[in-house]
Amino acid sequence: MPAKQPNPKNDAQSRYNDLVDLINIYSYQYHVLDRPSVSDAIYDGLYVELKKIEAEYPEFVRADSPSQRVGNVLKGGFQKIQHSSRMLSLNDVFDRSEVEAWVKRIHKLLPGAQHEFFCDIKMDGLACALVYENGLFVQAVTRGDSFVGEDVTANVRTIRNVPLRLRASERYKKFLKGRTEIRGEIVILKDDFARLNDQQKQHSKPQFANPRNLAAGTIRQLDPSLVARRPLTFIAYDLIRDVVDEVPTNNFAYEVISAIGIRRNEQARVFSSLADVMSFVDMWGEKRHELPFNTDGLVIKVNDRQQFAELGIVGKQPRAAVAYKYAAEQATTVVKDIVISIGRTGAATPVAVFDPVIVAGTTVQHASLHNADEIARLDVRRGDTVVIFKAGDIIPQVERVIVELRPQRAVPIDYKQELQRQYPELKFVRPDGEVVYRVKGLTGPIILKRALKHFASKGALDIETLGEKNVEALVDAGLVSDLADIYVITKEQVVGLERFAEVSAQKLIEAIAGKKRPALERFIYGLGIRHVGSQTAIDLARTYKTIENLERETIDSLRNIEGIGEVVAESIAAWFADEDNLALLSKMKSLGVKPQYEAKTGTLSGKKFVITGTLSTMSRDEAAEQVRVHGGTFQTSVGKDTDYLVTGGKLGASKRQKAEQYGTKIITEEEFLTLL
Repeated sequence: MPAKQPNPKNDAQSRYNDLVDLINIYSYQYHVLDRPSVSDAIYDGLYVELKKIEAEYPEFVRADSPSQRVGNVLKGGFQKIQHSSRMLSLNDVFDRSEVEAWVKRIHKLLPGAQHEFFCDIKMDGLACALVYENGLFVQAVTRGDSFVGEDVTANVRTIRNVPLRLRASERYKKFLKGRTEIRGEIVILKDDFARLNDQQKQHSKPQFANPRNLAAGTIRQLDPSLVARRPLTFIAYDLIRDVVDEVPTNNFAYEVISAIGIRRNEQARVFSSLADVMSFVDMWGEKRHELPFNTDGLVIKVNDRQQFAELGIVGKQPRAAVAYKYAAEQATTVVKDIVISIGRTGAATPVAVFDPVIVAGTTVQHASLHNADEIARLDVRRGDTVVIFKAGDIIPQVERVIVELRPQRAVPIDYKQELQRQYPELKFVRPDGEVVYRVKGLTGPIILKRALKHFASKGALDIETLGEKNVEALVDAGLVSDLADIYVITKEQVVGLERFAEVSAQKLIEAIAGKKRPALERFIYGLGIRHVGSQTAIDLARTYKTIENLERETIDSLRNIEGIGEVVAESIAAWFADEDNLALLSKMKSLGVKPQYEAKTGTLSGKKFVITGTLSTMSRDEAAEQVRVHGGTFQTSVGKDTDYLVTGGKLGASKRQKAEQYGTKIITEEEFLTLL
C-alpha cells in the first residue's frame, strides 16, 4: 500500500489549531494567573507564526484565536480596584525606521509643536501602582486589565524600599498633600535572585526559573509573611496627581519621585533629537547586561505631559510613547534535520538544523546538541518546534522542545543508528566515562596530520615544502594544534627540528605566508569538508563568492546547487555548525587569511568535461585543473549535461557508451589541447 502523501494545507491547519490552543494557555498563565511559563520572546514568536498562517488561510481563523481576543478576565482572590486612570501598555518598535515612523506620526498630529523625548530603561517586572494619601501609603494595585487591578497592599507593604510615609521635601511639599499615585515595576534584582537560588540549592530545593516570574508569583501570595522573605524591589516610572498641571513633564515626575524618597532609574534622560535618542538606544543595547535588573528594551515618551494627553490613546496604547525592544534572546523555530559533525579530535557532535531565526540580533540556523545524552534529555526530534537561545549572546543552543506542537510523525532519535546511516564507512566507540562518541582508531594528532596534509596539498592551498614529513614534524613538536597555527609559527621555532635548517625553515615560513590569500575554491576544498571535492568546492565558490556567505547558507539553499544532493548539503551544514570549525575560521581571519574569489573565464567557459583513459601530456588532475583555469567545469562521470568526453589511452568502455547515449562529443587528447 503506497505511503500517504503529506497535504500542506492539512498540515498548516493542524499546526494552526495546535498554536491557537497553546498560545491561549500561555495567555491565561500570563494575563490571568500572572505566572507566565514562557518568555515574551517565545510567546511573540509563536504568535507571529499564527498570524502568518491566518494571513495565508483566512478560512482557518477561529473565534477563540488570540488574534481575535479583546481582553482577559481577572482571577479572583484579591479585591478588584478601579484605577484612577488606565495603566496603559505600549506599542513595541524594533528598529530605527519604526521609531522614525512614530515620530512622523506625532509631528503630523501636532504640527508645529517642538518635542522633547524622555527615555528610560524598560524593566522586566510586575507593574503596580502605589497610592499615598497626605504622604501615607494606603494602597497598592496591580495593572490587571489596565482599567481594574487587584489590591495587593498587604504584600507590597512588606517590600523594604517602599516608603510607608513619603519623604518630606520643601520644594515638592504639595505632593505630600492629597492623593499621590506612584506607578512602577516590582522586580527582583539579578544579585538578589542569584543569592536566593543559592539558598535554594543549599537546602536541596528547586531553583527558580527567572526573576520576573518569581516577582509576579510572590506578589500574588496570600501570606504576606512569605512575601516578606522574598527580596522584592519597587522601582518607579510615573507619578499621577488629580491636578494634571502639577506634573508638566515626565522628567519633572522623576525629579519629584526621587525627592519624596522613592527609587527610580538613574539612567533616564531627555533628548531633543531622534539621533540622540537612537544613540541612547544603541548604548544601552550594548550595556544592558550591566544593569542590576533584567530588561528587554527602552521606553521612549513625549516628555511634555500636555502634548502626551493631546495625542490620545488607541486601544490600550498611548500614541505618545513606544517601547523599543532589543533583539530577542530567545526564539522558536522548527527542527528540519539533525546532522552529525566529526570534529578535529574525532568526536561526533550532533547538530540541529532549523529554519533561519533571529536570536539576539543575528540570524542562526543550526545549534549544537552536544551529544547523545543531550538529545535524549531534550527528546528533540526532526519536525519539533524548539526554543532557541544564545548562551552568553554568542552560541545558539536548544533550550527545550515545545512538545504540544510535535507532529505525529516525529520519531525519537536513535543516535547509534544515525551514526551508521550518516557515516557507513566509519566505526564509532564511546569510551568509558565519556558522553561523546568518537571515530574508532583515530586520535587527535592523527586527524590533525591528515587534515593539515590535505590543506597544504597540491589540489588545495599547494603550500610548497609542507609535505607529509614536515607536517608530522610540526605536529609532533607541538607547534601546530589546528590548521590556523601554521600561520603563527616562526623560523626560530622551526629551526632545529628534524629535517629543518636555516634555509629550509625560511622557505617554509615564506611558502605559508604566500598562501594567506588563497583562491576561495582551493580554501574550501582544503578545509576537508566531507564529500566536498575540488569541483564541488568550485561550485560553492562560484555560488557564494565568500566563505562568510557559505557559512550562512541553509541546507535548502545548498541543495539547489547542481550536483549537491542531500548528503553533501547535510555534510556542509554540519561542518559550519561545528563550534570548533567556526572558531578555526575566526582564528584564520584574525591572522589575515582572506580567501579570494575570482571568476574564471576563458576558452572553455560554460563547457563541461569528463576525462577517461590515460593522457600522454599531463595527468588527469592536471587536465582537470586546466579545464577549470580556462573557465570550464570538470566532471567525474558522464551525464546528460556533459559537453565533451576527452579520451586517452586505455579508454573506459562504459563512459564512451554513456557519451554516445547522451550525444556527448567525444574528442582526443590532441583535440582537447587545441581547445585549450
